[in-house]
Amino acid sequence: MALPPAGIHLVHKPAGATSFSLVRATMEEVRAAGVRRSELRVCHGGALDPFADGLLLLLLGTATRLFELLHPIPKEYLAEVAWGTETDNGDPLGRIVATGGPSQLEPGALDTALARLVGWHDQVPPATSNKRVGGERAYARAHRGEEVVLPPHRAYLHQAEWLGHDLPRASRLRIVVRGGYYVRSLARDLGRDLGCRAHLSALRRTAIGPWRDPGSGRREILQGPALLPWCRSRILDEEDLRALREGRSISRGELAPSIWALPAGFPDPQAPVCGLHGGLFMALLREQGDRLERVVDLGGI
Repeated sequence: MALPPAGIHLVHKPAGATSFSLVRATMEEVRAAGVRRSELRVCHGGALDPFADGLLLLLLGTATRLFELLHPIPKEYLAEVAWGTETDNGDPLGRIVATGGPSQLEPGALDTALARLVGWHDQVPPATSNKRVGGERAYARAHRGEEVVLPPHRAYLHQAEWLGHDLPRASRLRIVVRGGYYVRSLARDLGRDLGCRAHLSALRRTAIGPWRDPGSGRREILQGPALLPWCRSRILDEEDLRALREGRSISRGELAPSIWALPAGFPDPQAPVCGLHGGLFMALLREQGDRLERVVDLGGI
């Protein structure tokens, strides 16, 4: 069996599967190719809830070192909000904990409530989130029946629009958010604000940055300049590579602009500079005045 190549793999996660189940399947591919897992690490670039489907990023090899850089870029979702009931985890698999009357809902009020949540706000994650509490994932404690109260954190909703309504049953929504945003919390907060309670009945991640969901059964592999297309880049020659390997800085030189632009007004992700050589991604670089320093060695992916 062929070894899966290092890089970022775009895959479709079906509803009902966990994000880690796709990581585990790729780990089995690595093992079947006769390579130890320690020699080709695998992780995902941001989990999707089991009930959700859509784009999942799998990071292989030294691409796992790019994980933190994927957090502050835009993520796009399509969601369905079910009115009238709030569940303990914010999704259709949860236990109903509160109900309300959605019969008076109308599109104008929904537009107003949604507009209030655009921008930076304090958001309380669901009790069954991936957040750590005392070194353990919150969802593990919640599934044991323990009470989990998570503190609010700053979260960013860049764009939100209703796509249609089937009132008083449900409404469909498209949003663009920064990493760390909980769409389940958005549905919960809308329901509380409108006095009718709500939860997510469906969720699909359609895009992360410039990348779209490839669809069921398909996989796209990103390497070289395609890995972080919102970053500026610097072409490295052999002398530059030698200096960086020895821990020395190099001249800033000429930086090529990014090949993909963030949405207008989206928060600056403070992206590093990509060091490229021979079409491969060699290192993450940091500007220090008129010099560049190596932050992360990628070895060529």
